[in-house]
Amino acid sequence: MMTDVLATLELCGIIPVVVIDDDARAVPLASALLAGGLSTMEVTFRTQAAEHAIDRITKAVPSMVIGAGTVLSVEQAKSAIGAGARYIVSPGLNRKVVEYCRSVKMTVIPGVATPSDVEAALDLGLTVVKFFPAEANGGLEYLQAMSAPFRQLRFIPTGGIDESNLLSYLKFPPVVACGGSWMVKADLIGAGAFDQITHISARAVSTMLGFRLAQVGIHSGSPQEAAEDAGLLSRVFRMDLSETAQSVSVESQFEFMKQKSPGTRGHIAIGTHFLQRAVAYCSAQGIGILENTRTEKRGKLHSVFLDKEVGGFAILLIQV
Repeated sequence: MMTDVLATLELCGIIPVVVIDDDARAVPLASALLAGGLSTMEVTFRTQAAEHAIDRITKAVPSMVIGAGTVLSVEQAKSAIGAGARYIVSPGLNRKVVEYCRSVKMTVIPGVATPSDVEAALDLGLTVVKFFPAEANGGLEYLQAMSAPFRQLRFIPTGGIDESNLLSYLKFPPVVACGGSWMVKADLIGAGAFDQITHISARAVSTMLGFRLAQVGIHSGSPQEAAEDAGLLSRVFRMDLSETAQSVSVESQFEFMKQKSPGTRGHIAIGTHFLQRAVAYCSAQGIGILENTRTEKRGKLHSVFLDKEVGGFAILLIQV
Protein backbone atom coordinates (compact mmCIF):
# COMPACT_ATOMS: atom_id res chain seq x y z
CA MET A 1 0.00 0.00 0.00
CA MET A 2 2.75 2.46 0.95
CA THR A 3 4.72 1.71 -2.21
CA ASP A 4 1.59 2.10 -4.36
CA VAL A 5 0.80 5.52 -2.91
CA LEU A 6 4.35 6.78 -3.43
CA ALA A 7 4.29 5.50 -7.02
CA THR A 8 1.02 7.37 -7.57
CA LEU A 9 2.48 10.59 -6.16
CA GLU A 10 5.45 10.27 -8.50
CA LEU A 11 3.19 9.84 -11.52
CA CYS A 12 1.18 12.89 -10.43
CA GLY A 13 4.35 14.96 -10.09
CA ILE A 14 2.60 17.93 -8.45
CA ILE A 15 0.93 17.84 -5.03
CA PRO A 16 -1.35 20.81 -4.30
CA VAL A 17 -1.01 21.81 -0.65
CA VAL A 18 -4.40 23.09 0.50
CA VAL A 19 -5.70 25.04 3.48
CA ILE A 20 -9.49 24.67 3.72
CA ASP A 21 -11.45 26.86 6.13
CA ASP A 22 -14.89 25.71 4.96
CA ASP A 23 -15.29 21.99 4.30
CA ALA A 24 -18.28 22.73 2.07
CA ARG A 25 -15.75 23.89 -0.53
CA ALA A 26 -13.71 20.68 -0.33
CA VAL A 27 -15.52 18.66 -3.00
CA PRO A 28 -15.72 21.40 -5.67
CA LEU A 29 -12.04 22.14 -5.00
CA ALA A 30 -11.04 18.50 -5.46
CA SER A 31 -13.13 18.32 -8.65
CA ALA A 32 -11.46 21.48 -9.96
CA LEU A 33 -8.00 20.03 -9.39
CA LEU A 34 -8.96 16.77 -11.12
CA ALA A 35 -10.31 18.72 -14.08
CA GLY A 36 -6.94 20.45 -14.33
CA GLY A 37 -5.08 17.14 -14.43
CA LEU A 38 -4.01 16.85 -10.77
CA SER A 39 -5.15 13.65 -9.08
CA THR A 40 -3.71 14.16 -5.61
CA MET A 41 -3.95 16.86 -2.96
CA GLU A 42 -2.67 17.44 0.55
CA VAL A 43 -5.22 18.95 2.94
CA THR A 44 -3.34 20.53 5.82
CA PHE A 45 -4.44 20.13 9.43
CA ARG A 46 -4.12 23.88 10.02
CA THR A 47 -7.87 24.38 10.34
CA GLN A 48 -10.79 22.74 12.11
CA ALA A 49 -12.28 21.92 8.71
CA ALA A 50 -9.46 19.62 7.60
CA GLU A 51 -10.79 16.32 8.89
CA HIS A 52 -14.30 16.89 7.53
CA ALA A 53 -12.85 18.09 4.22
CA ILE A 54 -10.86 14.87 3.81
CA ASP A 55 -13.94 12.81 4.66
CA ARG A 56 -16.08 14.66 2.11
CA ILE A 57 -13.50 14.33 -0.66
CA THR A 58 -12.90 10.64 0.05
CA LYS A 59 -16.61 9.89 -0.32
CA ALA A 60 -17.49 12.22 -3.19
CA VAL A 61 -14.30 12.15 -5.29
CA PRO A 62 -12.82 8.65 -4.81
CA SER A 63 -10.36 9.06 -7.69
CA MET A 64 -8.59 11.85 -5.78
CA VAL A 65 -5.62 10.48 -3.81
CA ILE A 66 -6.05 12.51 -0.65
CA GLY A 67 -3.31 13.21 1.87
CA ALA A 68 -3.25 14.97 5.24
CA GLY A 69 -0.58 17.61 5.80
CA THR A 70 0.82 19.52 8.78
CA VAL A 71 0.18 16.47 10.95
CA LEU A 72 1.88 17.22 14.29
CA SER A 73 0.68 14.39 16.52
CA VAL A 74 -0.36 10.76 16.55
CA GLU A 75 -3.90 11.88 17.40
CA GLN A 76 -4.07 14.01 14.26
CA ALA A 77 -2.70 11.13 12.21
CA LYS A 78 -5.41 8.84 13.58
CA SER A 79 -8.10 11.42 12.76
CA ALA A 80 -6.77 11.86 9.22
CA ILE A 81 -6.57 8.13 8.58
CA GLY A 82 -10.08 7.67 9.97
CA ALA A 83 -11.34 10.33 7.57
CA GLY A 84 -9.83 8.51 4.59
CA ALA A 85 -6.39 10.04 4.09
CA ARG A 86 -4.10 7.86 1.95
CA TYR A 87 -0.86 9.44 3.16
CA ILE A 88 0.38 11.59 6.04
CA VAL A 89 2.73 14.57 5.71
CA SER A 90 4.39 16.46 8.53
CA PRO A 91 6.55 19.61 8.44
CA GLY A 92 9.31 18.05 10.54
CA LEU A 93 10.61 14.64 11.49
CA ASN A 94 8.20 13.65 14.25
CA ARG A 95 9.41 10.22 15.33
CA LYS A 96 6.15 9.30 17.11
CA VAL A 97 4.04 10.13 14.05
CA VAL A 98 6.38 8.21 11.75
CA GLU A 99 6.46 5.14 13.99
CA TYR A 100 2.69 5.11 14.38
CA CYS A 101 2.05 5.44 10.66
CA ARG A 102 4.50 2.70 9.81
CA SER A 103 2.93 0.45 12.43
CA VAL A 104 -0.45 0.73 10.66
CA LYS A 105 1.15 0.54 7.18
CA MET A 106 0.23 4.12 6.31
CA THR A 107 2.46 6.11 3.95
CA VAL A 108 4.14 8.88 5.91
CA ILE A 109 6.29 11.68 4.48
CA PRO A 110 7.95 13.74 7.22
CA GLY A 111 9.85 16.95 6.59
CA VAL A 112 13.64 17.20 6.62
CA ALA A 113 15.94 20.18 6.30
CA THR A 114 19.41 18.95 7.29
CA PRO A 115 21.69 15.94 6.81
CA SER A 116 20.99 14.99 10.44
CA ASP A 117 17.26 14.90 9.64
CA VAL A 118 18.00 12.69 6.65
CA GLU A 119 20.02 10.25 8.75
CA ALA A 120 17.19 10.08 11.28
CA ALA A 121 14.72 9.37 8.46
CA LEU A 122 16.88 6.55 7.15
CA ASP A 123 17.13 5.15 10.66
CA LEU A 124 13.31 5.02 10.73
CA GLY A 125 13.27 3.01 7.52
CA LEU A 126 11.91 5.77 5.27
CA THR A 127 12.59 5.98 1.56
CA VAL A 128 10.82 9.28 0.73
CA VAL A 129 10.79 12.49 2.75
CA LYS A 130 9.59 16.05 2.32
CA PHE A 131 12.29 18.71 1.84
CA PHE A 132 10.80 21.70 3.66
CA PRO A 133 10.83 24.65 3.40
CA ALA A 134 12.60 24.11 0.10
CA GLU A 135 13.40 27.57 -1.20
CA ALA A 136 14.03 29.10 2.24
CA ASN A 137 16.52 26.29 2.90
CA GLY A 138 18.67 27.00 -0.12
CA GLY A 139 16.51 25.57 -2.89
CA LEU A 140 17.57 23.02 -5.46
CA GLU A 141 21.30 23.73 -5.10
CA TYR A 142 21.17 22.91 -1.39
CA LEU A 143 19.03 19.81 -1.99
CA GLN A 144 21.52 18.55 -4.57
CA ALA A 145 24.38 18.98 -2.12
CA MET A 146 22.52 17.54 0.87
CA SER A 147 21.16 14.51 -0.96
CA ALA A 148 24.47 13.49 -2.56
CA PRO A 149 25.61 11.15 0.27
CA PHE A 150 22.11 9.66 0.70
CA ARG A 151 21.31 8.05 -2.63
CA GLN A 152 18.82 5.62 -1.11
CA LEU A 153 16.47 8.46 -0.12
CA ARG A 154 14.17 10.52 -2.35
CA PHE A 155 12.49 13.86 -1.77
CA ILE A 156 9.29 15.88 -2.19
CA PRO A 157 10.38 19.53 -2.10
CA THR A 158 7.71 21.88 -0.77
CA GLY A 159 7.77 25.55 0.11
CA GLY A 160 8.38 28.39 -2.34
CA ILE A 161 7.82 26.22 -5.40
CA ASP A 162 5.72 27.51 -8.29
CA GLU A 163 5.68 27.41 -12.10
CA SER A 164 8.95 29.35 -12.29
CA ASN A 165 11.06 26.65 -10.60
CA LEU A 166 8.85 23.53 -10.76
CA LEU A 167 10.55 21.96 -13.76
CA SER A 168 14.09 22.39 -12.43
CA TYR A 169 13.16 20.50 -9.24
CA LEU A 170 11.30 17.74 -11.09
CA LYS A 171 14.24 17.12 -13.42
CA PHE A 172 16.48 16.30 -10.44
CA PRO A 173 16.27 12.46 -10.30
CA PRO A 174 15.93 12.10 -6.49
CA VAL A 175 12.77 14.25 -6.59
CA VAL A 176 9.54 12.21 -6.49
CA ALA A 177 7.14 15.14 -6.84
CA CYS A 178 6.82 18.76 -5.77
CA GLY A 179 4.35 20.23 -3.31
CA GLY A 180 2.95 23.70 -3.83
CA SER A 181 0.04 25.99 -3.12
CA TRP A 182 0.16 28.44 -6.03
CA MET A 183 -2.85 26.86 -7.76
CA VAL A 184 -4.94 26.69 -4.55
CA LYS A 185 -4.43 30.08 -2.93
CA ALA A 186 -6.80 30.95 -0.11
CA ASP A 187 -8.41 33.87 -1.95
CA LEU A 188 -9.31 31.64 -4.90
CA ILE A 189 -10.83 28.99 -2.65
CA GLY A 190 -12.67 31.59 -0.58
CA ALA A 191 -14.11 33.22 -3.70
CA GLY A 192 -15.19 29.88 -5.12
CA ALA A 193 -13.04 30.56 -8.20
CA PHE A 194 -12.87 26.88 -9.10
CA ASP A 195 -12.67 27.48 -12.86
CA GLN A 196 -9.57 29.57 -12.25
CA ILE A 197 -8.08 26.85 -10.04
CA THR A 198 -8.65 24.36 -12.87
CA HIS A 199 -6.95 26.72 -15.33
CA ILE A 200 -3.90 27.26 -13.11
CA SER A 201 -3.66 23.53 -12.41
CA ALA A 202 -3.82 22.66 -16.10
CA ARG A 203 -1.10 25.20 -16.81
CA ALA A 204 1.08 23.64 -14.10
CA VAL A 205 0.59 20.18 -15.63
CA SER A 206 1.49 21.59 -19.05
CA THR A 207 4.66 23.11 -17.62
CA MET A 208 5.58 19.77 -16.08
CA LEU A 209 4.89 17.60 -19.13
CA GLY A 210 6.11 20.10 -21.74
CA PHE A 211 4.22 18.55 -24.66
CA ARG A 212 5.57 19.68 -28.03
CA LEU A 213 5.66 18.46 -31.61
CA ALA A 214 8.77 16.36 -32.13
CA GLN A 215 8.25 14.76 -35.54
CA VAL A 216 5.79 13.88 -38.29
CA GLY A 217 5.93 10.33 -39.65
CA ILE A 218 4.42 9.63 -43.07
CA HIS A 219 3.56 6.26 -44.55
CA SER A 220 5.05 5.74 -48.00
CA GLY A 221 3.90 3.01 -50.33
CA SER A 222 7.32 1.36 -50.53
CA PRO A 223 10.97 1.85 -49.59
CA GLN A 224 11.51 3.45 -53.01
CA GLU A 225 8.71 5.97 -52.45
CA ALA A 226 10.04 6.75 -48.98
CA ALA A 227 13.44 7.53 -50.46
CA GLU A 228 11.93 9.65 -53.25
CA ASP A 229 9.65 11.66 -50.93
CA ALA A 230 12.39 12.28 -48.39
CA GLY A 231 14.84 13.16 -51.17
CA LEU A 232 12.49 15.79 -52.55
CA LEU A 233 12.15 17.54 -49.20
CA SER A 234 15.88 17.29 -48.64
CA ARG A 235 16.77 18.88 -52.01
CA VAL A 236 14.19 21.66 -51.93
CA PHE A 237 14.70 22.73 -48.34
CA ARG A 238 18.36 21.74 -48.04
CA MET A 239 17.83 19.40 -45.09
CA ASP A 240 20.02 16.43 -44.22
CA LEU A 241 18.90 12.87 -44.86
CA SER A 242 19.40 9.81 -42.67
CA GLU A 243 18.21 6.26 -43.23
CA THR A 244 17.45 3.13 -41.23
CA ALA A 245 15.95 -0.19 -42.17
CA GLN A 246 12.51 1.15 -41.22
CA SER A 247 12.49 4.70 -42.58
CA VAL A 248 14.17 7.65 -44.28
CA SER A 249 14.29 10.82 -42.18
CA VAL A 250 14.67 14.44 -43.19
CA GLU A 251 16.64 15.81 -40.27
CA SER A 252 14.52 15.15 -37.17
CA GLN A 253 11.28 16.69 -38.36
CA PHE A 254 10.01 14.23 -40.97
CA GLU A 255 10.18 10.45 -41.10
CA PHE A 256 9.07 8.58 -44.24
CA MET A 257 8.18 5.03 -43.29
CA LYS A 258 9.25 2.19 -45.58
CA GLN A 259 6.78 -0.21 -44.03
CA LYS A 260 3.47 -0.13 -42.19
CA SER A 261 3.45 1.12 -38.60
CA PRO A 262 0.66 2.39 -36.30
CA GLY A 263 -1.56 5.00 -37.90
CA THR A 264 -3.53 4.96 -41.15
CA ARG A 265 -1.46 7.73 -42.71
CA GLY A 266 1.49 7.89 -40.37
CA HIS A 267 2.18 9.28 -36.93
CA ILE A 268 2.61 12.51 -35.02
CA ALA A 269 5.36 12.30 -32.42
CA ILE A 270 4.77 14.39 -29.30
CA GLY A 271 7.76 14.98 -27.06
CA THR A 272 7.45 15.26 -23.29
CA HIS A 273 9.76 15.92 -20.33
CA PHE A 274 8.37 12.94 -18.39
CA LEU A 275 7.01 10.06 -20.45
CA GLN A 276 5.65 7.91 -17.60
CA ARG A 277 3.77 10.91 -16.21
CA ALA A 278 2.48 11.71 -19.69
CA VAL A 279 1.15 8.17 -20.05
CA ALA A 280 -0.60 8.46 -16.67
CA TYR A 281 -2.04 11.84 -17.68
CA CYS A 282 -3.38 10.43 -20.96
CA SER A 283 -4.86 7.46 -19.10
CA ALA A 284 -6.78 9.88 -16.88
CA GLN A 285 -8.17 11.40 -20.09
CA GLY A 286 -9.38 7.97 -21.18
CA ILE A 287 -6.56 7.38 -23.67
CA GLY A 288 -4.53 4.20 -23.37
CA ILE A 289 -1.33 2.95 -24.97
CA LEU A 290 -0.46 0.18 -27.41
CA GLU A 291 1.63 -2.04 -25.17
CA ASN A 292 3.39 -3.81 -28.04
CA THR A 293 4.84 -0.50 -29.27
CA ARG A 294 6.84 0.31 -26.13
CA THR A 295 10.54 1.05 -26.60
CA GLU A 296 13.10 1.52 -23.84
CA LYS A 297 16.46 3.19 -23.41
CA ARG A 298 18.71 2.31 -20.48
CA GLY A 299 15.87 0.38 -18.88
CA LYS A 300 13.38 3.25 -19.01
CA LEU A 301 10.36 3.82 -21.25
CA HIS A 302 11.47 5.92 -24.22
CA SER A 303 8.47 5.92 -26.57
CA VAL A 304 5.01 4.41 -26.96
CA PHE A 305 2.02 4.83 -29.25
CA LEU A 306 -1.36 5.87 -27.86
CA ASP A 307 -4.45 3.91 -28.82
CA LYS A 308 -6.06 6.86 -30.64
CA GLU A 309 -5.61 8.40 -34.08
CA VAL A 310 -6.07 12.02 -35.17
CA GLY A 311 -6.90 12.56 -38.83
CA GLY A 312 -5.52 9.14 -39.65
CA PHE A 313 -2.27 9.78 -37.77
CA ALA A 314 -1.27 7.72 -34.76
CA ILE A 315 0.11 9.60 -31.76
CA LEU A 316 3.56 8.63 -30.57
CA LEU A 317 4.69 9.87 -27.16
CA ILE A 318 8.45 10.19 -26.87
CA GLN A 319 10.83 11.12 -24.06
CA VAL A 320 12.85 14.23 -24.96
